[in-house]
Formats: sequence, C-alpha cells, structure tokens
Amino acid sequence: MEEVDVAPVLTNIPAASNGKHLGFAWGPGDILVYETLYKKSGPKGSSCSFIHEVRKDEDIYSPILRKLFNESHHIFVGLQTTKEDLPSKNKKSQFVSISKNYRSVIRASMEELRQVAVSTKDSKVATQYGNQLSILMAVELIWNLCEVLFIDSAPAGSLLLHLLDWVRLHKADVDEKAREVLQSESPAEHRDYWDVVVSYVLQGRLEEARQMLVKQATLQPAARNMYKLMDTLLSKMPFYNPAGTQTLSEFDVKWRHWHQEVTHCCQDNSFASNRHLELICKILVGDEDTLLEHKELLGTWYHFLVTRLLFCHPTVKPTELHFYAQSCMTIFLDLRSVPEPLDSILLAAFEYDIHQVIKDCSIALNNWWFVAHLTDLLDHCQLLQSHNLHFGSNLREFLLLEYASGLFTHHSLWQLAVDYFDHCPEFGRVCLELQIERVPLETERKALKVLRICEQRQMSEQVRSICKIMAMRALRNNRLGSALSWSIRAKDAAFATLISERFLQDYCTRGMFSDLDLIDNLGPAMLLSDRLTFLGKYREFHRLYGENRFREAAKLLLSLMMAKIAPRSFWMTLLTDALPLLAQKEVIFSADQTHELMLCLEELTSSVNSTAPGTDRPMQDEDIELTKVELLRLALARNLAMAIVKEGTVES
Repeated sequence: MEEVDVAPVLTNIPAASNGKHLGFAWGPGDILVYETLYKKSGPKGSSCSFIHEVRKDEDIYSPILRKLFNESHHIFVGLQTTKEDLPSKNKKSQFVSISKNYRSVIRASMEELRQVAVSTKDSKVATQYGNQLSILMAVELIWNLCEVLFIDSAPAGSLLLHLLDWVRLHKADVDEKAREVLQSESPAEHRDYWDVVVSYVLQGRLEEARQMLVKQATLQPAARNMYKLMDTLLSKMPFYNPAGTQTLSEFDVKWRHWHQEVTHCCQDNSFASNRHLELICKILVGDEDTLLEHKELLGTWYHFLVTRLLFCHPTVKPTELHFYAQSCMTIFLDLRSVPEPLDSILLAAFEYDIHQVIKDCSIALNNWWFVAHLTDLLDHCQLLQSHNLHFGSNLREFLLLEYASGLFTHHSLWQLAVDYFDHCPEFGRVCLELQIERVPLETERKALKVLRICEQRQMSEQVRSICKIMAMRALRNNRLGSALSWSIRAKDAAFATLISERFLQDYCTRGMFSDLDLIDNLGPAMLLSDRLTFLGKYREFHRLYGENRFREAAKLLLSLMMAKIAPRSFWMTLLTDALPLLAQKEVIFSADQTHELMLCLEELTSSVNSTAPGTDRPMQDEDIELTKVELLRLALARNLAMAIVKEGTVES
C-alpha cells in the first residue's frame, strides 16, 4: 500500500506536557514511556517513578470484544478449510453464508455493548462502550455493503433489492417509532404517525405503509376515495423478482407504466386536498426536492441514494452505481461540511474500489480486526489478485500478520493468533517464531501450551529455548525433578548433566533420592548424557537391592564402577554401597569381581593420597574416610577368601 498523509492520533502523556525529557522502549504492541534525568542545562532533575504504557490497540482488553475475536476466529479457521474444487455457484453461496456469520457475530457484540452501556452506572465506562458500539455499527454497515457489492455481486434488478435490505437493516429507528405509534390509543392521531408512513415509503416498505394508511382512512370517510387511489398506486408498484420468470426488460416496461400512472396522478392534482398523500405521491414519482425536504427522515446520503434509485432507477447496473452515489452524496451533504471517513469508505465501495475501502478502513478504524477478516474473505473470493505489496507479501497476509501480532500482546488471545500465522504461507512461520518467544511463561501450564504449539509445528529451536527457560526456573526453585524433566525435553545434555549431579549431591546429603517416579521412568532419555545414565542406573541398583536381587545389583554396581561414567567424587559412595553385599552370608561377588573392586579402591586411595598435601580437609573427615577404606579392604579380603574357597570347591 502506498503511503498516506494522515495526521497521527495524539496521545497525551502527563510528563510530556511539563516539558520533561522522555525515553521510550518499543514492545510488540505497546510502548513504554518513562521520564529521564536528562536536562539541557542546570542540575539534573529528580527522577519520577512513573512508567507510562501507551497501548496501540485498546479493544483487545474489552471483555465483550474479546468474544468477538474468539467467535470470529472459528469462522476464519472454517473459511481456510473451504474446498477449492467446488463449483463457482456453490462457492459464492458458501462465501455469502460465511460473510453473514461474521456479521451475526458483530451484531451480537453490538447488542451486548448496547445493553451494558445502558445498564452501567459509570459514565466513563458507558462512554467507552458507546464509542465501541458506534465503531461496530459502522463496521457492520460497511461489511454488509461489501457483501452485497463484492461477495454476492448482485446484478441489475437484484442489486436494488439487496440495497433496500441493507438500508432497512441499518435504519431500525423506523420500527421503534412505528411500535410507539401503534401502541398508542389512537395511532392515526399520533404526532409521529405521518413520519412513520413516509419513512415506510422511503424504505420501499409499501405494504406496511398501506396498513398504516387504512387507519387514517377510517377517520376520514369523506376522503376515502383518495385513500383508495393511493392504496391502489402503492399496491401496483412492481418489484423485481429474481426467482420469477419475468425478465429484467419486462420488469422495466411494467415499472415505467406504473411510474407514468403515478406521474399522471401528481399532475392532475389528484391528492391536492391532502398534503400528506400529495407528499407520498411526489416521493413515488422520485421528486428530488421532496426527498431532500425530508433529510431528517432519510438520515444519511446513502439512504437518499437507495430511495432515489427505488423511485427513479430500479434497474440500475453495478457499473452505474458510482455515478448516482457521488451525485447523491454531493447533493445531500452540506457544501460546507467535509465528508466523514465513513462517507468516503462507502463511496469507495459504491465505486467498486476494494483496495480503497480496505485502505480507508485501515486508517479510520482503531484495530486490524475488520480489515484482516474482510480482506481474507475477499481474497478467497479471488477479488484481490491484483493487489500485491512491494515488500514480498500480498495484502491479505500483511493485514493478517498485523492483526495476529496485536493479539499476541494479550495474555489469552495470543492462542488465537497462532492460527492466523499458520495461514500466512510466506511470513507466518517466521513471525510466529519471533512472537512466541515473547510469550511470558508465568506457569508450567502455560509453558506446556506454548511448547505443544511449537512441537506441533516442528519449531525445534523454540522448543529448546522454552525448555531451558523452564528448567532453569525450576532449578532456581530447587525443584530438581521438574528441572530434569524440562532439560530432557530440551535434549540439553550439558544441563541434564548439571541437574544429575545436583541429584547425586542431594543424595549424598540426605541419603535418599527425591522424585523417584521420574528417575525410575527415564527410559531411553537416560542416554542423553553419561551422568544422567549413571543416575538412572544407580537408582536401578537401589531398586534391585531393595527387591533382594543381590546378584543383579552387584553386577550393575560393578559395571558402573568399571564403565567410568560415575564421577570420581562418587566412587567412595559406590564402594560403600558394596559393603552390605560383601557382608552377606552368601557370596555375592565372584573372585574376579572382588579383584576388580579392589583395583577401584586402590585407584581411588592412590589419587586421594596424591592430592592430600595440597588440600585442607578437616581432620574428622579424613578419619571417616580412612575408616571407610579400612572397612572396605577388610570386607573385600574376606569376600575374596570366601569366593576362592567356593569357586575351588565347585571346580573340584
């Protein structure tokens, strides 16, 4: 999209108005603004503790609009799964149905906002909801018109019928006024009676107008023939029926004949004695001055446009629509007034300039929800093929990325944004990778949600990053089991080694393992690092010993010693664990196994003796170590003698 010169919206920051120097930091969706100590001259000023958060999109924090975002997300995902091989006629009806689903969600939010705005006692909140309601009303108005002109692409004849429905839907005050009139004691004498009748005629609701006129006719017997003539004219006005057998040309001839009849009645002054009926007759003729005299009943220039088409050009073609739209807006609006953004957007729609509609909406509206979803739907209708951007992405993807990036700043809506990124084939994955790293992981539950999203999309780098963050957090809180679980998930061998050593240190201190369930069920994950393998196998040794499977336990203990995967600092613990097995009445270790244990003990004691002069260990610790060594030597020698005797006896 080309650059547009639009005055930026001003945001008042209290400190800035005092002339203070401000610093700022950009976030994904917000800006943090803070006062600095900088002064142009003189001593430095005192610092302020306030940090101001400037939010780009306030609507995502509205609980009612969050429902809109959630429900429209389901419609969006469903739209992406539409079959491409459907016939174009079926596709069109499907897209119109999806468009109506979007509008129904908007109208539900409008109704909820209206109720809350009325019921709340806080004037500030009521104003806020009132503003949001006004925006949604404009959004629904624009979307409905785009549905008629672009998605349904109604041809001549049907086009006017759709535009009449569009105006009737968005000019609901007529029904409220009619309800008030009909509920009165004497409807025909109510002060708003004729306003209701004229409004019905202006909207082409001639059947309702006839029913209202019957009430007036009963009060004026002398004018009964005049009312009967008006009833005949109203009943004879032809409306095009797309489902009927009548062609558009035949309808045009029939309508012109009816129009001549109404014009003849007007020229003959058939209703001269009744100014109200004469007014209705002039409207039926399509008299421009009469229509403009009732601006307050029309309300808007586009209502004026549709009424004018109804009574002057009922077979208007889509290609002719922009001429009438431009002239009606010029005539209806005061020459001194500047068209509102909504007027420009609707005029662009009547001119069939989709790109301009999207562009103006992007500027005028306060978030990307509307333009992102409408553009996506129009793109599926293959109406945006010619609008590609200069920086590699098409218009649809650009707007979806902007909308999804805004959702990612919210604590719960970020999950919706993932699906929007998924359906942006060019830059969606890259943006998702960048955004998902910024999601704050306050709880393990949220971390698991983020992790599942990353794993489903094979985002291995992000998976490792999340697991490392959670592992480090668990380790700082001394939750070793959780830390080990996250490090295994991250496939981080170095971190798994570090946590395994913490487990072993904890065991040496407390004499027991924590998180036994995790260690017992490591499975193939223990192969991630040697230290983790040792931890798993060492725990298995304790389990075998607890089940009195002494021979298997002894074999496993010896393999841990000989494989050199145990840390040197843990060798004495392993040898000490062998003492209960060596003390058994039955010989558990064979002569060869006992010899290997002796070699390990000698290697350990020789290394300790070589480093002893340089160490400063307490005397008590040295005495304990020496006692352990002596006990081990005695037990090993005793076991070796018993093993030799036993093995020699078996051989003989």
